Amino acid sequence: MTTPRLSRSSPPDLPIAIIGAGFAGIGTAIQLRKAGINSFTLFERADEIGGTWRDNSYPGCACDVPSHVYSFSFEPNPGWTRTFAGSAEIQDYLLGLVEKWKLRPQLRLGTEIVDARFDEAAGVWILTTDADEQIRARIVVSGVGGLVDPALPDIKGLESFRGELFHTARWNHEVDITGKKVGVIGTGASAVQVVPSIAAQVETLTVFQRTAAWVMPKGDRVYSEATRRRLARFPALLRLSRFVKYWLSELVGPMVFLDAPRLSRLAEKGSLAHLHRSVQDPELREKLTPRFQFGCKRILISDDYWSTFERENVELVTDAIDEIRPDGIRTRDGAFHELDALVLATGFALGLAAAPFPVTGLGGHSLDDAWKDGAVAYKGMTVAGFPNWFILMGPNTGPGHTSVLVYTEAQIQHLMGAIAKIRRQGLKYVDVRQTAQNAYNEGIQGRMKHMVWSSGCNSWYLSDDGSNHSLYPGFAAEYVARARHFNPSHYRLVPTDE
Repeated sequence: MTTPRLSRSSPPDLPIAIIGAGFAGIGTAIQLRKAGINSFTLFERADEIGGTWRDNSYPGCACDVPSHVYSFSFEPNPGWTRTFAGSAEIQDYLLGLVEKWKLRPQLRLGTEIVDARFDEAAGVWILTTDADEQIRARIVVSGVGGLVDPALPDIKGLESFRGELFHTARWNHEVDITGKKVGVIGTGASAVQVVPSIAAQVETLTVFQRTAAWVMPKGDRVYSEATRRRLARFPALLRLSRFVKYWLSELVGPMVFLDAPRLSRLAEKGSLAHLHRSVQDPELREKLTPRFQFGCKRILISDDYWSTFERENVELVTDAIDEIRPDGIRTRDGAFHELDALVLATGFALGLAAAPFPVTGLGGHSLDDAWKDGAVAYKGMTVAGFPNWFILMGPNTGPGHTSVLVYTEAQIQHLMGAIAKIRRQGLKYVDVRQTAQNAYNEGIQGRMKHMVWSSGCNSWYLSDDGSNHSLYPGFAAEYVARARHFNPSHYRLVPTDE
């Protein structure tokens, strides 16, 4: 068996394994480094860090949260070139952090964790890699994320298509779609970016829409060189920009997450005004008008998505797909749409329904068993019976209205508090109390009936039984206040000699 490398400045009994080298994993590594703890290893199954921003490189890919907020508060970046940074720029930001904090020596790229088992007697986790290597860790930080694996649509004949076929999260840059007949299945967050970006390049673009979405103006703009220099020279201006953008998102939050029709109608009015400005054709406008309450599905932002459908070479198809054939798609109305390439903008298989790989805790109980009635965790981070296992962006920690990193940073603070407690008292492990976990999640689920996600639409936020284990039902500021502090009274603190 092997263990992560330990430095002289860290206790020899506290190796820490971080699974996933996206924002969550890198942010955790930086905070450990800043605390003088160097006994950690980052395990990443891909050949480079970055997570979402490594995988998503499709045309037009960008964050839908302002870049000054979509970056760590402890690592601000005055150099963002746009209000909403593109995927390549965000990936460069993460790569820069890895180099700045000298994380490469503690990175294990191309290493996938496929099994985790807690050794109660030793108080360590035994992690098994895809190469059948076993690694011992006192603490495990799971930063694998929920939106990782592309979801493929269950459509008859998909495997028979003979043209170019790929998912937006696995964009094939070796394929030149210039002058080709291209189809896009899906009208969600990736489609709203890729459709305007390729429309002028292709011969025809056919977009297959199952459900129209609410779209708000993006208001994206370029930051001038002078502005970037000013932000770099006066860090307080950058902090102010972040502060204002964050609190504006909190201000509009109730319109997005509350089941309050009066508030929703205010937002819907703004979106419909944007639709009327963008689309002149009444029939097309009708097809693009959503029929569910604002916020029930993910809100999209774009300045040019709707207007793209008025191009002569772009067609919006709202009839259901009957089957995919080798050379195109037939819809239920009998029409056949000939295609050279097919892009699947169909989102991700949400990774909250089950453990990312077999995880076995105290008494031989598996995480899948603990989650058989739905994924739950104390403050979205810890699960009773799985000591020293910390989940970043776990159940009910997704935001519907603001930057996910606000939540991530609070979780890292909680983790650091737990590590400090373990180190200070020489604990074997901490294990959240079942009573604390139950009370917290009963409160979360009790609030869900007041949230717009429960108003009747079908979205990826909901489990098969209609429950919501994805999003946090409230303000980000509230979650941060509840989650950032490690409360020892809510945990069993097991000493080493036990």
